[in-house]
Amino acid sequence: MAFNDDLSTLMGWWSIACWIIVYSPQIYENYALQTGEGLSVAFVVVWLLGDICNAAGAVLASLLPTVIVIGFYYTLCDITLLVQIYYYRWRSRVYSSSGSREPDERSALLPDGIVRAQKEPVSTAVHLLRYAGALLFVIATGVIAWFIGSKIKTPEHAPSEDESEARKWAIQILGWSSAVLYLGSRIPQILKNFTTRCEALSPALFFFSILGNTTYTLSICVKSMEQEYLIRNAGWIAGSALTIFLDAIVLAQFVYYWTQDRERALR
Repeated sequence: MAFNDDLSTLMGWWSIACWIIVYSPQIYENYALQTGEGLSVAFVVVWLLGDICNAAGAVLASLLPTVIVIGFYYTLCDITLLVQIYYYRWRSRVYSSSGSREPDERSALLPDGIVRAQKEPVSTAVHLLRYAGALLFVIATGVIAWFIGSKIKTPEHAPSEDESEARKWAIQILGWSSAVLYLGSRIPQILKNFTTRCEALSPALFFFSILGNTTYTLSICVKSMEQEYLIRNAGWIAGSALTIFLDAIVLAQFVYYWTQDRERALR
């Protein structure tokens, strides 16, 4: 089981590295465009509620430390995105009431009429280099963190045999609640993308979300495939594994609208 434990820990650290990256492109996108209107507020709020349930359930269930760290980090980043959305909305209203356009002559409108700045176009080669660099960061960070952790062994807290029935139910309710919330959060974003055509939205958010959820699920499954263990962690496994499918739909929307834009440009 030592190999499984090491691989589980490595997967967990890779997942954490993915989630360190996943929010950064969207936070930067919001800053660069001076708007958060590419994001659905319902998407972020429901995602935040899912992260709170996830973190609380992980603590109660004494899950892997990496799982607990991820849960609290999610929550902080969700709040950051909400602050950006409402800050840029407030600033837009201030500019509108003063009769000036935000922020300069290069500003443009999202389909819902929100004024945003325009970024300089970035070549495909640069995009690929950025993704490659991010992937190398994920791999290197996971390996380094795993190596350091393997040298500093800490005793693992095993679930108590006399754990109260109420605690067990609370853990399962929180786990399954987070799964349902994660799945539900993607729906309003997918619907919003039909209106905004994925404008002001970073594809890296969903690309690294898929990688993060994949390694997150594997970090749990690789540790043990015993029925009791899998049932205990089923909520977290379902929430991550099924979310991958919905994130893939969002990436498909990016590809579809990108293809349409290229076809228009060639006409």
